[in-house]
Amino acid sequence: MYYRFGKAFYFLSILFFIFYLLYFYSALPEQLSLSKGEAGNMARDLSRGTFFYGMIAVFVVMNAIVLLPPKLLETKSHRGLVRIFPVGDRFRDYYLGWFYSFGGILNVSLGLLIFYTHAINNQDDAARSNLILYFTSSRHCLSFG
Repeated sequence: MYYRFGKAFYFLSILFFIFYLLYFYSALPEQLSLSKGEAGNMARDLSRGTFFYGMIAVFVVMNAIVLLPPKLLETKSHRGLVRIFPVGDRFRDYYLGWFYSFGGILNVSLGLLIFYTHAINNQDDAARSNLILYFTSSRHCLSFG
């Protein structure tokens, strides 16, 4: 049961990452910055294409590393894993669910990294992201009392 939820979350996170990458790639300037310098100016210039292909490379490498153990178990390629987690064992479900959920969390984190890079580089276009940044900041949380 956990395995199915983990796998569904993982595939939804892939769609989330791809949507964020393609949507915000079109809105990024040709030269983007990843941080601000001491004087408040943008530092570490990077081209938009380098950022795009770098994020794809990070996505592929991280997903390959995270999904190697569950794929070895599902395809029964690794005898030790199959012996430890036989078919029908409840810990097999936990094991597979954990790895797929972890992969989903990594994909969502990469999507949020893309959103953060977009927010830093498009300070003049604050009207679009102001509402999201307003509700996600801890300073504006609802307090009762």
